[in-house]
Amino acid sequence: MADSVTMVLLWFSIVACGLVAGLYFTFSAFAMRALARIDVPAGIAAMNSINVEIQRSLFMPLFVGSSLSSLALAVIGLLRWGVPGAAAAMAGGLIYFAGMFVVTMVCNVPRNSALAKSNPASAADAALWALYLREWTFWNHVRTLASTAALVLFVIALIAG
Repeated sequence: MADSVTMVLLWFSIVACGLVAGLYFTFSAFAMRALARIDVPAGIAAMNSINVEIQRSLFMPLFVGSSLSSLALAVIGLLRWGVPGAAAAMAGGLIYFAGMFVVTMVCNVPRNSALAKSNPASAADAALWALYLREWTFWNHVRTLASTAALVLFVIALIAG
């Protein structure tokens, strides 16, 4: 697996997975609990602000780029099956894409969209906030674990190749 394109993809994916895993870990470890401790309207407003700002940040090219590089590594691993590191690259790519990108798009983004439409002052949306905190955080744990596992697998692929 030691060609230059694969090496660049592996190094990029290792760094990107580390950055993404770190961001997700922050939310899983303490940010969501901190938001849950403040008044409901303030918590909703803060999370909505984070969700708007993250889309304008350097996170978005990293999110898209790491998703594409992980898919590329999954394909390369499949095409080079049997070559040292190929299985780890393929597994890392699939785990990252499914556990980070797909989970984000199917589980976290719809919850963010629903929260953005909420009225933080209403009683019904206080219940929505409680549900959001529980479900969004669960899926964020999945993203954190997937990003971390992919990082480890990409390092294994790099070392093996």
